[in-house]
Amino acid sequence: MSYWWVNQNQTYRQETSGGYLWSPQKNSNGAYNQFYENMKLVEPGDLVFSFCDTRIPAVGIALSTGRESPKPDEFGNVGENWSDVGWRVDVDYHLLNRVIKPKDFIDDLLPVLPKKYSPIQSNGNGLQNVYLAAVPSVMAEVLIGHIGDEVANLAEVSYGNAKLEDMQNLVEDKIEEEIKSRPDLQVTEKAALTKSRRGQGLFKDRVSKVEPRCRVTGVSNSALLIASHIKPWARCSTNAERLDQNNGLMLTPTVDRLFDRGYITFTGEGEILVSGEMSSSDLALLGLSEIKNVGAFSDQQEVYLLYHRERIFRG
Repeated sequence: MSYWWVNQNQTYRQETSGGYLWSPQKNSNGAYNQFYENMKLVEPGDLVFSFCDTRIPAVGIALSTGRESPKPDEFGNVGENWSDVGWRVDVDYHLLNRVIKPKDFIDDLLPVLPKKYSPIQSNGNGLQNVYLAAVPSVMAEVLIGHIGDEVANLAEVSYGNAKLEDMQNLVEDKIEEEIKSRPDLQVTEKAALTKSRRGQGLFKDRVSKVEPRCRVTGVSNSALLIASHIKPWARCSTNAERLDQNNGLMLTPTVDRLFDRGYITFTGEGEILVSGEMSSSDLALLGLSEIKNVGAFSDQQEVYLLYHRERIFRG
């Protein structure tokens, strides 16, 4: 789990009631902004501290990573200079019974504030140019300690892997709705993106040209293969990633299931890595115990495989 701090003075009501974070992709002058880039680093299960009007009135559990998404209509005139398409993270917010004011215990926070990209000033006041900031675990411990039991076990008790997986379909449905409603996408683009969620259409055609057969079983009959995203469809930051042929593997259904759930993954050199949650007997029954290497992947594929090894694989 990672921890995040979001400054929501302008958009707290809209974001907490709507269940999301939203930021532009860059500053109004087109310049890079680390606090917007952080949106793409959030992962499902991360804990978010919501800061508004010098207080932390809510915490949330991230249900998605950051993705391209239209600016919410409910923002109205807020952020008139913001671009029409930014980054969105879905969040399940919990309003706190014990609302804390960081300024009241700033002496506890000062030693653990990040030296770079801090979410607040040394006097406990917010920073106007900060949106989403990473919170070191030692700082999170101080905040959780002051909030108390209602947040201390929130992620572990309420948001285990099973619940996050169950909620993934809801997140994917939201993304699909966003794609269908975007006026800047043509009908053919929308169709290609929604079909790619299921490993079909343009995405499957593209992947099959790079990966003509299942790397593990050798099956080449397209009717028996699934175009599986390496970086999951719902976790792609952009639509380009959802259709990138280098972000896909043609796999038989069983292998696709193992890969999708993180029970197996691959190194760039093609070595199969098996999760410790898989028993040797199951591997043998699936005919996978003797397969050690499936051949090297391209540098472009390795970018996505690295994500899979670090974020999806149950290593």
